[in-house]
Amino acid sequence: MLDHTDMNILRELSINSRITMKELGEKVHLTGQAASSRVEKLKDAGVIEGYSIIINQAKLGCFMHAFIHIYLNDIHHRPFLSFVEKQNQFVLNNYKTGGDGCYLLECRFPSNEYLNEFLENLNEFANYKISTIIKKL
Repeated sequence: MLDHTDMNILRELSINSRITMKELGEKVHLTGQAASSRVEKLKDAGVIEGYSIIINQAKLGCFMHAFIHIYLNDIHHRPFLSFVEKQNQFVLNNYKTGGDGCYLLECRFPSNEYLNEFLENLNEFANYKISTIIKKL
């Protein structure tokens, strides 16, 4: 069970996972050593699974952001999944879903031309519905 201090540690780490343990301790009213010990316990308990960075895809030239709902009629999903694995330059996340559709792809593309080519190739494996992102709020 997490207490208030653990929740504050998680909040601070989600804002800046590169914070020093001394700085973290100051923010959550602990010593640096106590903060480090709490973080290790959260890692050991599996609450903290890892650390990551947030990449600005637009600064990398990927201006088109889209969510693509995938509909498969075949019970064999491996050909589709193999296709997606080879598209890692465009596919940020692949989620298996229940309800409407089988998968949800989150993708970034440099242009409409790349998006169109991706969708034409995708059509060999699945039907889809696409939503493009205009602005993140």
